[in-house]
Amino acid sequence: MFQPTLTKIARATALLATMTLLAASGNPAMAAAPMAKVSAPGYFRMMLGNFEVTALSDGTVDLPVDQLLMEPPAKTKQALAAQFLSAPLETSVNAYLINTGSSLVLVDTGAAGLFGPTLGKLIANLKASGYEPAQIDEVYLTHLHPDHVGGLVANGMLAFPNAKVRADRLDAEFWLSEAKLAKAPAAAKGFFQGAISSLNPYVAAGKFVPFAGDTDLLPGIKSSSSYGHTAGHTNYVIESQGKKLVLVGDLIHVAAVQFGNPAATIVFDGAPKAAAAARAKAFTQAAKEGTLVGASHLQFPGLGHLRSTGKSYQWLPVNYTQLR
Repeated sequence: MFQPTLTKIARATALLATMTLLAASGNPAMAAAPMAKVSAPGYFRMMLGNFEVTALSDGTVDLPVDQLLMEPPAKTKQALAAQFLSAPLETSVNAYLINTGSSLVLVDTGAAGLFGPTLGKLIANLKASGYEPAQIDEVYLTHLHPDHVGGLVANGMLAFPNAKVRADRLDAEFWLSEAKLAKAPAAAKGFFQGAISSLNPYVAAGKFVPFAGDTDLLPGIKSSSSYGHTAGHTNYVIESQGKKLVLVGDLIHVAAVQFGNPAATIVFDGAPKAAAAARAKAFTQAAKEGTLVGASHLQFPGLGHLRSTGKSYQWLPVNYTQLR
C-alpha cells in the first residue's frame, strides 16, 4: 500500500534535483563571502523594579593582564587558561544608563578617543538604544580615569549638553589638579590630562557638581564611597521597588582571576590595600543581600549576582532578556 507513495516521493525528489541543477546553471556560484569578524553587543536592557537599566558598550580593549595584576604572571595565565582565556585579554568597557521615569542618568561615559582605537562606541550605542545625548539629565562618574571620562567631550564640545556631571570631590581634587599633573611621572600624565580635558568644559559651564562621600543624589540613587582604586572611587546604588543594583566601577578588572582571588590588585589601583578592602566589602555585602552587580570591565553587559564560596566568589551573569 505504500508503494505509490514512495514512488511519488522519488519522483518529487528527482524533480527537485533537476530544478536545483537548472537554477545553478543559470546562476553561477558566487565567491565565498568574506568573514565579517565583528560582533556588536551595543546595548542590553532590563528592568530593576520601576527603573529601566541599559548597559552600554564602549567597545573592548586588549589588556596584558598577566603584566598588570599584582601577582606572578604564571598564576594569572593559569587562572585564565582554566576559563579558556589567555593574555592579552579582550576586556569590556561598560557604562550604565538608568531611566527612573523622571530622570535619565548615565554612569560613566567610556573612553572616546582617550584610550585605544577599539573604544569610543558609547554614543553610537546610546543612540541605537533609543536615546540621544541631549536627553541625559545627570552623568555620574565612578572615578576620573580616561576610560570613564573620555566620552564627556566630543569634538571639543559637551557630549551631554544638558547634563549635570557629578563625581566625588576627592577624585576631582586629585585628577583635576594642575600642580599634581606637573609633578606626576611621565607614564601617569595622560591620566591627568584626560581628566582635565574631559571635565574642564563642564567646570567652565558650571555643570560639574562634585559631592562628598556617601550622598543621596536622586530618589532611588545614591553614591557609596569605595576609595582605593582612586582617591574618590565611588559605587552607585540604585534601588526601586525593593530591587537593588550596585555599580562598582573598577573594583574588579579580571573576572577569571579576581573572583577566585579577591585579594589580587592591579597596577591601576592607587592604594592597592584600600582597593582590595573596598572590593571585599562590596562583594561580601552584595553576595549576602543578593544585590545585582554591574561592573565596568566584566564581559558585557557586566551584570550579574555574586555567590560567596569561602574566600572567593562565583559570578552568576544575568539571564538574557528581551523586554516586552
